[in-house]
Amino acid sequence: MPLARFVCFTVSLLLSVTCSLMAEDNSAVHTGRARKVLVGDYSAKALALVDRNGDIEWQIPIRNIHDVSLLPNGNILFQTDWTEIVEMTSERKIVWKYDAARQNGNEGKRVEVHAFQRLANGLTMIVESGPARIIEVDVDGKIQKHVPLKVEYPNPHTDTRLVRKLDNGNYLVAHEGDNKIVREYDDTGKIVWEYKTGTKVYSALRLKNGNTLIGMGDGHRVIEVDNAGKTVWSVEEKELPGITLAWVTMVQRLPDGNTLIVNCHCGENNPQLIEVDADKRVVWTFKDFRRFGNSLPVALIAD
Repeated sequence: MPLARFVCFTVSLLLSVTCSLMAEDNSAVHTGRARKVLVGDYSAKALALVDRNGDIEWQIPIRNIHDVSLLPNGNILFQTDWTEIVEMTSERKIVWKYDAARQNGNEGKRVEVHAFQRLANGLTMIVESGPARIIEVDVDGKIQKHVPLKVEYPNPHTDTRLVRKLDNGNYLVAHEGDNKIVREYDDTGKIVWEYKTGTKVYSALRLKNGNTLIGMGDGHRVIEVDNAGKTVWSVEEKELPGITLAWVTMVQRLPDGNTLIVNCHCGENNPQLIEVDADKRVVWTFKDFRRFGNSLPVALIAD
């Protein structure tokens, strides 16, 4: 990133702390027990931390976002657009950045990043759609590992959505586009497991019991499948009272066994965030269409 651009962006982050969004009246609607959440919306162009009272603790500008992580050191790893990833402290200081459009041979190529992850060894996994590869880079942005992905028709916007490196060293990849499939790759790029979704899938999470929790994108549902591909638990489009699932993006199995569902493009009659227990009872919802919009694909419980 050119220095002038980086300085301007950093200044905009700091100025945004006192932006008008934070001065607005509380407009978040909670049902059930309140949660502290980190949410990202690319229609509102904002990433924000919202406390249990629905007040915004801080908010920063973004352009496009499909992934975010809360790091063990308290920092936040997020993207400002489809190619730029930054690590920011709780004081909103940028301490690391990576631009996939300008690094590691991507200059002049079409590339988008829809998933990334800080690994336990300090490397950062970055998934590049278009080039169709997973790379792991060090603090200087140098590639330490490269894993090719299998895509029939490479497309920088649809090759992948969320990807996570597993404890066994493999990678769980949600292929949104022509594949419409969840695949597990080993570190050489060999496919060792797959589940055909038949829909534009967004996310897949490997659970402690070995099952896989899948946010089914435009399939309007959440499913949990075992290693044989059998559905053992699901939440269907109109199964929750008074709620319709739209484009299901991030899903998160919480420590108490509940499941967080991010309900993107759901319209103002539905909550953007939903928490259900194992019996699919709704225990919490979050809706805020005043400060955020209809394109909120990213959320994490930040309690």
